Amino acid sequence: MAAGISPGLVRALIKPAVGSGFYVALAFLGAGSLDWNRGWLYAAVFVGVSVAGSLIVRFASPGLLEERAKGIRKDTKPFDRLFYALFLPVVLFYPFLAGLDAERFSWAPLPWWTIYPGVLCFLAGSLITTWTMVVNRHAESTVRIQSDRSHAVVTDGPYTVVRHPMYVGTLLGLPGTALMLGSGWALLPMALVMMLFVWRTAREDRALRQELAGYEDYAAITHHRLVPGLW
Repeated sequence: MAAGISPGLVRALIKPAVGSGFYVALAFLGAGSLDWNRGWLYAAVFVGVSVAGSLIVRFASPGLLEERAKGIRKDTKPFDRLFYALFLPVVLFYPFLAGLDAERFSWAPLPWWTIYPGVLCFLAGSLITTWTMVVNRHAESTVRIQSDRSHAVVTDGPYTVVRHPMYVGTLLGLPGTALMLGSGWALLPMALVMMLFVWRTAREDRALRQELAGYEDYAAITHHRLVPGLW
């Protein structure tokens, strides 16, 4: 191995590349072809941003990615188990549907120019989620009170604007896939995803108010959960 490149750094590059590459592969599987310019553009953006974001979080919040990778725990809230049971099939079918629509069957293809807002949405969403994980070492992938990790309220960075900024980033970034790939039909599952996240946010907020010290005071200062000025 070349001098100065640690095994840890190599793993930090490979893991997000493989994970995001799998997601990209679902789109090509739906398309049924590798001769797909929009698909390759999407692949470059998605994999590149995923690797860059993972590296930033790895160095800014050591150990967080490993905690997130553990997924559902024994103390994950029951409502979050239900959320994942509904969310994961939708989010995995989403790129496959985009490939079917945009490339294989052309049910509701979007014009070429939608690539640009798609890239902007994806980059904006990724920036917010990465910023959230840099600021919040407790930003695990499931909802639980992290008594084993000295769970505490975070009030700076994106948390000064809304109480659940990572969900904002996710809801911004996911439609970017449909726009980049050019699939109108792939925008439809986003309505279900948005409803799921609104429900999850309300349940999580209730649990944090009841069980996490200091959260009630924080909520009195940062009033909105997802949308500044609205909710």
